Amino acid sequence: MGVRLGYLLPTREQVMAGQPEARGLLALADRAAALGYAAVWVGDSLLARPRHDPLTLLAAVAARQPNLELGTAVLLPALRNPVLLAQQLATLDQIAEGRLLLGVGIASDLPNIRAEFAAAGVTFEKRVGRMLEALRLCRALWTGRPVEWDGRWRLQAAVLGPTPHRPGGPPIWLAGAQPASLERVAAAFDGWLPNSPSAAQWAEQWQQLKALAAAAGRDPQSLVGAMYLTLAVDADANRAGQRLERYLQHYYGRPAAEMRARQACYAGPVQGLAEWLEGYVAAGASHLVLRFAGDHERHLETVAAIAASLAH
Repeated sequence: MGVRLGYLLPTREQVMAGQPEARGLLALADRAAALGYAAVWVGDSLLARPRHDPLTLLAAVAARQPNLELGTAVLLPALRNPVLLAQQLATLDQIAEGRLLLGVGIASDLPNIRAEFAAAGVTFEKRVGRMLEALRLCRALWTGRPVEWDGRWRLQAAVLGPTPHRPGGPPIWLAGAQPASLERVAAAFDGWLPNSPSAAQWAEQWQQLKALAAAAGRDPQSLVGAMYLTLAVDADANRAGQRLERYLQHYYGRPAAEMRARQACYAGPVQGLAEWLEGYVAAGASHLVLRFAGDHERHLETVAAIAASLAH
């Protein structure tokens, strides 16, 4: 099987543009499906980067498109009660008939994100432990068997219904490229979905992650390696670079140079894009989640046209 290309719906961008209607987002998902993309992804934020709720929107896409995989890039489980989250994800996976991919993360340490956690009544400093326990609890509830739990949440003979369509629940991919993230993936997750390494760095860390998984008694071949990438494609490289920088600064409200240093981005002509993407595929990435710096119809078509040239 060749690399699977995923498309990130511009939920944040639409809200920023004062266009919160879902119709256009659903039409973009339909277009991605028609062009052969394997998956549609949706980001997550409550107040720090206001956007549509990812699980609700993905349920609508799942009902319209029977073949697309559906992913979160990435969900912040720490913001949610895990019992409610387990029920929501099980329901979504039933609607999608097992096509749900759960990308999760802990969120960056920024003032607006700290404020978002405070608004949700969640202690920011405890977000890692809260996320890990929440996901363990979700997996326990997804078995359909009575769950006894004595931790941050307390459950007595709790039985969840429905259970997910996929036995055991959707695969969970963790974001992050720090050593602690690699260790967490190796110990307990199904895949890795970073957004920062270059292809060379990704390849090196992928080998480290697989070695950690083997040391933990897991089959390294069972892990999925993915990558989240931001693209601005234009025949004029300078124009592409300017488009990308405007996009990043507007999206994050921070200097574009800072964001380009933290996230893997491409700006330039389509010929260079094919080579750039191929670097991740050759390194072992089997799923690329693509975020476009505007002009979504054109970007969707441009990338679809080169998809067949990527390594198999």
